[in-house]
Amino acid sequence: MIAHLAGELVATGETWVVIDVNGVGYRVTVTRLTLEALRKTEGPVRVHTRMIVRDDDILLYGFLHPDELELFGILITVSGIGPQTAMNILSQIRLDEFAVAIINEDEKALTRISGVGQKSAKRLILELKEKMKTHHVGRPSEASDAVSALISLGFSPREAQDAVDAVLPGLPHPDVQSLIRASLARLRQE
Repeated sequence: MIAHLAGELVATGETWVVIDVNGVGYRVTVTRLTLEALRKTEGPVRVHTRMIVRDDDILLYGFLHPDELELFGILITVSGIGPQTAMNILSQIRLDEFAVAIINEDEKALTRISGVGQKSAKRLILELKEKMKTHHVGRPSEASDAVSALISLGFSPREAQDAVDAVLPGLPHPDVQSLIRASLARLRQE
């Protein structure tokens, strides 16, 4: 099993990248967010992968963060949700938003994802509600609190989440206040 790849990004498509690892090019299916982040990266890249072997194909699915890989693994255990649907879900909703939608049984949030109808949303909620409560999937609670604070200040949920995601890795011991300050500074620059 291939757990991760580290190498040079040599090609990209709509839903895939090719990573050259010591002269071997691995084609990896990625989410939209991972694709955007990899295109902006200069130098070596690293993706966490899940290899799925079928009768007629061997496919690699890649993610920037272990939490995304973990959620992908959880999603494909749900009956009727295959790897492509799981990638579609991860491309259209953030990890914390997905966990909150499942825990709160928010079918509307789930049916906004293309490819997820009402039956699939109900199945996801039924099969994943307890898993979402027990797994730590997504960002730390301080980051979620900072996102909520930014939303209450008038920023859109997407702006708030993007800003917190951008500053979180740069803060060694993030607390809510430092995350809000750093996120506001970043939002002013844009």
